[in-house]
Amino acid sequence: MAKKKQETTTKKSKTRKPLLSGRFKFTIGFKMITIISLIIASALFGITFLATYFFKEDYELRIKENSHEVAHAIALKVRSDFNAIVGQADYLASVLEDRQSGDHEKATLKEHVFGEDNSIVFVALVSRAGDVFSTDIHASHRKFLEQNSLSDDDFFNAIKNEKSSLMNVFNGDTIVNNASLFFKIPIISIGIPYRYSAPSKASTILVVYVPMTPFLESVRSTGITKSMIVNGFGDVLAHHDSSLVRAKTNFVNLPIVAAMLKSKADNGLLRYADADGNYYLGAYYKTGFGDTGIISTAPEGKAFEALYRIRWRNILITLIVLNAGILIVYFFSKTLTRPIKRLVSATQEIEKGNFHVDIKRTSSDEVGDLTDSFVKMGIGLGERERIKDAFGKFVNKDLADKVLRGELKLGGERITAPVFFSDIRYFTAISEKMDPEEVVEFLNEYMTRMVDCVNRTGGVVDKFIGDAIMAIWGTPVSTGNDTESAVNCALMMRQTLMEYNAGRGSAKKPVIQIGCGINTGPVIAGQIGSHERMEYTVIGDTVNVASRIESLNKPFGTDILISQDSYKLVEGIYNTVAMQKIMIKGKSKPQQIYAVLGRKDDPRAPKTIAVLRKMLGIKTPSLKNFDPNQKEEKYEIIED
Repeated sequence: MAKKKQETTTKKSKTRKPLLSGRFKFTIGFKMITIISLIIASALFGITFLATYFFKEDYELRIKENSHEVAHAIALKVRSDFNAIVGQADYLASVLEDRQSGDHEKATLKEHVFGEDNSIVFVALVSRAGDVFSTDIHASHRKFLEQNSLSDDDFFNAIKNEKSSLMNVFNGDTIVNNASLFFKIPIISIGIPYRYSAPSKASTILVVYVPMTPFLESVRSTGITKSMIVNGFGDVLAHHDSSLVRAKTNFVNLPIVAAMLKSKADNGLLRYADADGNYYLGAYYKTGFGDTGIISTAPEGKAFEALYRIRWRNILITLIVLNAGILIVYFFSKTLTRPIKRLVSATQEIEKGNFHVDIKRTSSDEVGDLTDSFVKMGIGLGERERIKDAFGKFVNKDLADKVLRGELKLGGERITAPVFFSDIRYFTAISEKMDPEEVVEFLNEYMTRMVDCVNRTGGVVDKFIGDAIMAIWGTPVSTGNDTESAVNCALMMRQTLMEYNAGRGSAKKPVIQIGCGINTGPVIAGQIGSHERMEYTVIGDTVNVASRIESLNKPFGTDILISQDSYKLVEGIYNTVAMQKIMIKGKSKPQQIYAVLGRKDDPRAPKTIAVLRKMLGIKTPSLKNFDPNQKEEKYEIIED
């Protein structure tokens, strides 16, 4: 039985589908590597990007402040240069006025000073009558004009073209323009009120043309911060790119220039993007002279280039640390997963019924303790299984399982169940011709076959009474029509016994005949006995009647008899023959019993009782000399 059970368990374990069949199996090592890698990556990348973010904010502020300082410094110098030019222009204007008044000696002395200074190349006192400008009072730096192939007419033409902006000077404004378009070299024109006819109304203005060289020197820089000078119209006055100066490029649409022109404050910081989408960090600072201002900017990409290099370097270091961490975790996880895999293999062996698992602990941690406990558990399960197998040889398997689980207690319950008895005919005569050892061997062979029939039909062997077998169905678990199962068991015993008798017929191996009796009725089923020793059985009048019915097979010449109560539950399933009614002691009414020939759906089953007797080798009985009062015969036959 134990061998068969083990084979069944093995078969089940082979057909059992894995829990994650068809899906990726997430091993412990994979989970450890994934989780720790995510923690390391999150920590390092988080630190890298947070540090970059805050450092970038701080660095951006520093770049803006640096641009602001540069713009401030240039603004101070440019304002100083403009003020110096204005002071010198006033001085030259006085020279022109002395010449105009006829004081040639004084004028000559002042012209000598003018001739030594190259900061102003042309100056003119301009008055107007309506829209007509008069530039009769003027002076030029002859040496400069000769060196650059210029003439006074070039400057008169420039004044004419700048007429619209010079009109603002007559209204009291000071203007600074980029006049490079009118000349072959970068030149700045400055217009300032000279003589007022009324508040904020100038009758004469001073127009001065100066080389752009000192201003270009002011905005020249070797770092990433670039500066330029613009006027109140957004025109570039000085720029590190000379082509933009000669073209008189207008930057009024540049966000930082627009911000400066609109701002009432004299300085500010700004991050902006140009028309091409390139971002800059800039600052502006107004010079305080003629709406001119200094714009200092640094390309964001250039400004943060070192920061980006540091960030990518940190990311590279993070990846290196992450890979190193993965390798460390991988090899560490091996020390954990290998013993767990061995435990999994051992568990699968236990599932197959092999409880002897020989695994050794490889560590002194909890996994090692688990290994030792698992080995002990396997030993305990093996012992329990051996007890269960041994117990199952004395009681039914289902009963053994319930007893081991503690589900059966002392006492019983009232149920309706079929009770079965079988007995070997002439067993006393047979055993007298055999040695005790042979009798035991013969009984073991016979009982093994008969008990198998009971088990296969869902019955429970209640007890062995010498050569007799008592079995029950429907308890502890019902399988449906339990009476049908009991009759099927009797028919199976008949066929098994015929196969067993094949080749027998000697004194040592006699042909075996049995009688089976089945009665269905109310019984008390449960544990009978004491707390120290108990037995699962059924008791009641149904049991007694079943025993009496079994003993009638000999006088009736049959092998399977069933009671009226059993017949009602299987009527129409079997071919039966109604036998003579009997009167059982203790019963007030006659009892009808039936001989079972076979199942109606079995074509091999005998059709008559005569055929049955011939098939089984049973002689036709004679009831004439039958004494119903003989010892142990607690019944009488009533003739029809």
